[in-house]
Amino acid sequence: MVMRLNFKGIVVDLKEFAPKVVTRVNSFMENYLNSLDNAAPNLKAAMSYGLLLGGKRARPLLVYATGLAFGQSEDKLDYAAAAIECVHAYSLIHDDMPEMDNDKLRRGHETVHVKFSQTQALLAGDALQTLAFEILSDKNSQLSDKTVATLTRILATKAGYSGMCAGQAIDLDSEGKHIPLESLKLLHSKKTGALIRAAVLMGAYASERATSEEIAILDEYATKVGLAFQVWDDVLDVIGDTKVMGKIQGADISLDKSTYPSLMGIEKAQQYAKDCAKEAIEVVSKLNADTSLLEQFALFTVTRDH
Repeated sequence: MVMRLNFKGIVVDLKEFAPKVVTRVNSFMENYLNSLDNAAPNLKAAMSYGLLLGGKRARPLLVYATGLAFGQSEDKLDYAAAAIECVHAYSLIHDDMPEMDNDKLRRGHETVHVKFSQTQALLAGDALQTLAFEILSDKNSQLSDKTVATLTRILATKAGYSGMCAGQAIDLDSEGKHIPLESLKLLHSKKTGALIRAAVLMGAYASERATSEEIAILDEYATKVGLAFQVWDDVLDVIGDTKVMGKIQGADISLDKSTYPSLMGIEKAQQYAKDCAKEAIEVVSKLNADTSLLEQFALFTVTRDH
């Protein structure tokens, strides 16, 4: 039987689904933050600013889209969706700091270290990282202990040394160097792709219904989508509009980073991203489930302007 994707019982397409995800996961995260005590109000304010100030919520969207495709309720998916967004937010806060990319603008607003301070930004990132696992292990999710353990391991692995953190380290080591294309693919498979894969895998495991064969297909889809997402980010760094993107256009160029456009040329990079998205759609369409939102997301990655 093919499952129908829905949100609160309504069948939707991505344009309708995405803002509902933003509203839902933002409300969940805001309520969770508000439930914390006020022993460190400045830290709490910095956490809230870094977590709730805009964003596409692409990773929570993938958690919901995948979990709903296999019949899980959105109530049980909230925890995984919020957890992965907390990790993503912490990574952006740290990535923006002077020790890394030294960005002053994020989502059209001052970055956390500019708005507050470098010390508060560092602590806010640390606190959001640990909050992710606090949320994930919350008994109110009503997920089984086995599922929670699996979700925890996925997020920890994809966010840590074997994933995002290693990618960031490779990225920093590569500044001012011209690295080969295969090295760039490895860098981004970890820095960006790892959390994309985590989102899809967490949605699948949180459904408590997906088979090992279905999860393997979803992981292949996520790997290709993650690559398309990053290649298109590199494209937007060249052709995007600062006001639309909410971050400074040309930031990678200013840091003399190797990017897909710098190695392939802008037109070939655009086509490569579109090819990756097409391959992702072909892979996920093999599933006996309504994968329409996942397919639309793959297309969105290479048509977006921010």
